[in-house]
Amino acid sequence: QVLLVESGGGLVQAGGSLRLSCTASGRTFSDYAMGWFRQAPGKEREFVAAISGWGRNTYYADSVKGRFTISRDNGKNTVNLQMNSLKPEDTAVYTCAATSGIATSWTRSYEYWGQGTQVTVSS
Repeated sequence: QVLLVESGGGLVQAGGSLRLSCTASGRTFSDYAMGWFRQAPGKEREFVAAISGWGRNTYYADSVKGRFTISRDNGKNTVNLQMNSLKPEDTAVYTCAATSGIATSWTRSYEYWGQGTQVTVSS
């Protein structure tokens, strides 16, 4: 069992930045690839970014490439999502997830999910 807790969401103006964090407990953190997903009202959950167990490989949705950066600190059992140049369309509930498989954009690969944190970007 892996418990994931997100933090760092909030309200920000367009063009601003936020840093989300997800802290894991329960298993060896480096054994899991981590992903960030988001879900806006009335829309399906979508992939944002993923990182391999030791952070060597990262993947991004085209919509956030160049603006968002995923990173992890295995010593602190955390994965972070630095979000810059935020846009109103980035407004969503952001959720981190863990998979014992490879880092992927495929939602069904992820076994553990956090509760999510709200990010609201005003225009």
